[in-house]
Amino acid sequence: MLKLKNVSFAYLEKPVLKNLSFSLKKGENLSVIGESGCGKSTLLKLIYGLLHTDGKIFWNDQELLGPQYNIVPGEPFIKYLAQDFDLMPPLTVAENIGKHLSNMYPRKKTRRVKELLEVVEMTELADEKAKHLSGGQQQRVALARALANEPELLLLDEPFSHIDHFRKNNLRRQLFSYLAEKNITCIVATHDSTDALSFADKTIVLKNAKIHAEGSPKQLYQNPPNKYVASLFGEINEIMLKNLDRSETSRKKILVYPHEISVSNKSEIKVGVRKNFFRGQHYLIKADLNDQDIFIENPTNLKEGDTIGIKISPKLIEARK
Repeated sequence: MLKLKNVSFAYLEKPVLKNLSFSLKKGENLSVIGESGCGKSTLLKLIYGLLHTDGKIFWNDQELLGPQYNIVPGEPFIKYLAQDFDLMPPLTVAENIGKHLSNMYPRKKTRRVKELLEVVEMTELADEKAKHLSGGQQQRVALARALANEPELLLLDEPFSHIDHFRKNNLRRQLFSYLAEKNITCIVATHDSTDALSFADKTIVLKNAKIHAEGSPKQLYQNPPNKYVASLFGEINEIMLKNLDRSETSRKKILVYPHEISVSNKSEIKVGVRKNFFRGQHYLIKADLNDQDIFIENPTNLKEGDTIGIKISPKLIEARK
């Protein structure tokens, strides 16, 4: 189990992280999300031991003491993949992955490298030198290398940021399936809501140096505590209740995702269509609701300038109040 108690850190005077406490069971996957500069990367560096904190970090019953106590930062059971990949350019893909594996058992080493090449879909480029790879290919090699000596705890900082979208989804499925199979605890610092929603067991939202929200991805998505949290998962509307219910007199607002709003000609709630954005399987419609811009998902585009009716589930409205 990983356990953090009152972990704080500041590069200068202003704290980047302040009194963070949480725990993570073996084999769990935690996503850490938040706006740029909120401390996601710093948190990973603290856990790995690159930075010092006055708080306490434990792995099982062992306290991780950090750079003031360890000449070489890090722990042998932790692997950390930073945003710079630190590959050896003259070495091949296979050589980079196997660089820290023992040469005493060459067949075992070869099998291990082959297994990891398959996980990151780099088998065909095994003999290609790292200096000839694209940024996305280098990132995949770095992922494989982080897994080479199988860690107990894996720390990933934006692990798919350079990888093509068409390849990213399958790679994510393969990687997180592999981690689950091997019971490897993982923390992913990410801007990508897919990492947080699809693969994490828990999610932590950082803001203003603190844990702003935490829970399962499903809980945070379906019942976001505020607009900041909801916006990390995509477009969000913050709509005044009186624009949805004529009997409402307060200035209270509710959060509604675009897909939770449907077009209904029978509805008394009217909006003006302003713009259509093609998104593949649907259109994102920008509309005007009593001088407020809102966004709606619709299977087809709508004529700009038209007035249409919209509907939101009464149960949803009640739940978000």
